[in-house]
Amino acid sequence: MGSTTDKIKGVTNEAVGNVKQAAGRAMDNPKMEVEGALQERKGEAQQLKGDAKDAIKKTVDRA
Repeated sequence: MGSTTDKIKGVTNEAVGNVKQAAGRAMDNPKMEVEGALQERKGEAQQLKGDAKDAIKKTVDRA
């Protein structure tokens, strides 16, 4: 999977996670709120993975 794909999936997971958290709060559903928080963190990790891939590629390209 390319860095761009990781970043797109990361942004998507973050957005969905934020919506789940808000819905969980609105419906007084702590389980949904926690699931949203976990999905948001997953998205952040995916974006970091994409950034790391970019950094590695730039380093290899310079060598």
